[in-house]
Amino acid sequence: MRPLTCILLICILGSVSSIARAAFNLSLPHQHPDPESVVQDVQRRLNVSLSRRQALSVTEKDQCRTGNPIDDCWRCDPNWYNNRQRLADCSIGFGQGTLGGKGGRIYTVTDSSDGNPANPKPGTLRHAVIQNEPLWIIFSTNMVIKLKHELIFNSYKTVDGRGANVHITGNGCITLQYVSHVIIHNIHVHHCKPSGNTDIASSPTHVGWRGRSDGDGISIFGSQKLWIDHCSLSYCTDGLIDAIMGSTGITISNSYFSHHDEVMLLGHDDRYLPDSGMQVTIAFNHFGEALVQRMPRCRRGYIHVVNNDFTAWEMYAIGGSANPTINSQGNRYTAPGDPNAKEVTKRVETNEKDWTDWNWRTEGDLMVNGAYFVPSGAGLSAQYAKASSVEPKSAALIQQLTFNAGVFGEAREETGSFSYPGYSGSGSNGTGTTNTGNAGSGDDGDYFGMIFGSGAPPPPPTASIASIFLSLLIILVLYPITSQWCSISINYYYYCCL
Repeated sequence: MRPLTCILLICILGSVSSIARAAFNLSLPHQHPDPESVVQDVQRRLNVSLSRRQALSVTEKDQCRTGNPIDDCWRCDPNWYNNRQRLADCSIGFGQGTLGGKGGRIYTVTDSSDGNPANPKPGTLRHAVIQNEPLWIIFSTNMVIKLKHELIFNSYKTVDGRGANVHITGNGCITLQYVSHVIIHNIHVHHCKPSGNTDIASSPTHVGWRGRSDGDGISIFGSQKLWIDHCSLSYCTDGLIDAIMGSTGITISNSYFSHHDEVMLLGHDDRYLPDSGMQVTIAFNHFGEALVQRMPRCRRGYIHVVNNDFTAWEMYAIGGSANPTINSQGNRYTAPGDPNAKEVTKRVETNEKDWTDWNWRTEGDLMVNGAYFVPSGAGLSAQYAKASSVEPKSAALIQQLTFNAGVFGEAREETGSFSYPGYSGSGSNGTGTTNTGNAGSGDDGDYFGMIFGSGAPPPPPTASIASIFLSLLIILVLYPITSQWCSISINYYYYCCL
């Protein structure tokens, strides 16, 4: 074999192998091998909770049981305040098994300030979330935490706002980047703005330079096993919740979304293959007033949308591209008055001939005010036949299941009249108008502008100009070498590289 041919073969094999790994080995940490079994488990848990409620007297029902399997798991314990970590056993769906700070000590936040993001003060929320040990974080009193920059979490943390009225707002808001096992419960997140270009601590021993953030309420980047429950989110510059770059094993439940344009993005880019392993459960949420689109907007992955109440949208409710699987079960979709916005679904920038085989299913959904869901795929395939063996509960129960969506005890009005501590008026500028910001990389932006935290792995390998340049450099260096060396190189490649 001629030396140049040999070298070219080695380089091509090296380049192709990285692409092949991205294309065919899409398994992410905590990606479930059988998502349909997770769907069935959600329905089983719901059926059990509703059956228990039906068996109780009227008085007992009023006291505790709602039929919502998450809430019924812990709220019926009159001593829940002293058994807070029981909450970690109550998650469902793809985020089931998220530990948060379970088993760790209780950390009480006593100081609402956010003085120095590079050296946070003990007693602050920022100091709590960057610790290396598992922590169950609670609050000593009601507080508004106005962030100077992104609040960067370490793994194995629960932020538990039960018993206090806690607002997180300001610059950057919540960032979950290359972490796992995080629970965020009973927190207001609102009026979040871009920030950055500064040093921020991500652990007690690591401070890193952060580029400009997007202004998401909760930004999820390359993270797994996450549970967001009973939060209220509104008025952020970019998304209320964005999950990208190989994030998976996520449940978003019992939360209340309002006053926003691009509500939720799941998946970084149509071309980013690892997001095919994204698995997200969206359950028992209320998508409320002044919302426009993306509830969610999905790229790749498997998204289970179950028993949510969609009471408003201006463009569409659920959108997607790059062939995501969307399994919609037992939701209530109430269309707006606009006759051109009745469709629940939207295939984003995709021709019909390209999406006809996408698995988008509606089962047991209730369509109100002319709403309609456009399904696709080859009917009830074998995998969907398996999933539907447990019948989804009727959307007629939505009012009951989502009655407590959002932060507990918060009065919500369909008029859009909200009072936020530290803000005059109800909108991002005190006007009550919907924020339609699109800043940042949550959509198709430059994620390489983000600085990775301490010990964080880089994004999964993809073909790039740098790898091509490196291949050409290898050719130039190795070209004068003999065919004997070529043979040695091939052996080395097979033993060490494949």
